[in-house]
Amino acid sequence: MEDLKPREIVQELDKYIIGQDHAKRFVAIALRNRWRRRQVPQDLRDEIAPKNIILIGPTGVGKTEISRRLAKLADVPFLKVEATKFTEVGYVGRDVESMIRDLVEVTVNMMREKEEEEVALPAMKAAEERILDILLPPRRETQPFADAEGETTLEIVTRGDSNQDSTREKLRKMLHSGKFDDRYVDLEINERNTPVVEIFSNMGMEEVGFNFKDMLGGLMPKNTKKRKVKVSEAMEILTQQEAQGLVDMEKVVKKALSRVEESGIIFLDEIDKIAVGGGKGQGPDVSREGVQRDLLPIVEGTTVNTKYGMVKTDHILFIASGAFHMTKPSDLTPELQGRFPIRVELDSLTEHDFMRILTEPKNAIMLQYQELLKTEGVELVFTQDSVAEIASIAKEVNDRTENIGARRLHTVMECLLEDILYDAPEVPEKKITIGAEMVRAKLESIKEDEDLSRYIL
Repeated sequence: MEDLKPREIVQELDKYIIGQDHAKRFVAIALRNRWRRRQVPQDLRDEIAPKNIILIGPTGVGKTEISRRLAKLADVPFLKVEATKFTEVGYVGRDVESMIRDLVEVTVNMMREKEEEEVALPAMKAAEERILDILLPPRRETQPFADAEGETTLEIVTRGDSNQDSTREKLRKMLHSGKFDDRYVDLEINERNTPVVEIFSNMGMEEVGFNFKDMLGGLMPKNTKKRKVKVSEAMEILTQQEAQGLVDMEKVVKKALSRVEESGIIFLDEIDKIAVGGGKGQGPDVSREGVQRDLLPIVEGTTVNTKYGMVKTDHILFIASGAFHMTKPSDLTPELQGRFPIRVELDSLTEHDFMRILTEPKNAIMLQYQELLKTEGVELVFTQDSVAEIASIAKEVNDRTENIGARRLHTVMECLLEDILYDAPEVPEKKITIGAEMVRAKLESIKEDEDLSRYIL
């Protein structure tokens, strides 16, 4: 992250997202400001609050993708949640604090995986020794040992003499060369059966449920189960067990909580669904306002209790998004509006944008289908006019029915390639060229029938 300047962040986002340059600039600035804040003197650092963003635009134009790619690019804790999943405290459902608990859980898992990667080599060596102990058990011998009360027999486990050591080294070489990979060994695997218990409370059903399960898990005895597994599989299982034993979970949790507080990002989707249009409402509108009131302290900065410890939300970056078809950002409560100072309107996609989305990104839709069919030995080729025709049909269907943005391209492509994908394993011709005529022949009749296109395209 230290090396990525805003311009470079936008260039990286351009590899996956077409257009929306204005939105990319704002999120790039927001991400760079996280790094800038960490360089500021300590006394001022805590005073600099993140500038939260609202992305406004119809579905399928890249709002979620911008945030997801941004988090991957910066390698920071990231969580996407739907605002409609939450209810006001006192109603049955998820409370807004659960998003912080989920973010912490994601981050702890992320940090633990990183720590396990760092100890992968010693874990592998320890697992190798355990495998060799199974293949060549240490020699046991009994020796008399005189103590103050008389003679006591002790059992001493030794690696044995030089002959056994040389045999062990031979087995080690054979293990490295893969000669034992298909051989079966008996392996004891720990199993813990914890009863499923769920509790409803004002701190959130999921949180109490986890804590209760953790408590019961500590009381339950560990059951070991003997399984016959191949040496290659046993090596993976034992390496994982050794890595878990080498990881210091207290250190992992401490680092995870720090990462969440300093660089966490929460993407709050569908925020327009909790806005109340036309002033004060009744019925469900009251609950929507309640969700906004509950959301305000989280966004403003508060302390949330999680099973790993207390987490401050003052410097978590919130990126909200919504189509705002039926409502507008000003329908949110004034306090919540003030916590999202940056508002960016995303552009609707044009026919030219559709053509670029089909071919240009690293994960371009056409490239995905070409690689899928390559596994069957089929080469799929799209002509330039076929790309233009697909983009034109997708744009026209969006205009005539519901505008679902770039997601319409997936629907059109599935419909176009249905027969090819079905017959690919048996088709004699291994090179298939898609032209504009073929696209029209397959999709024109569906496109012309408006009722049919609503269901199929």
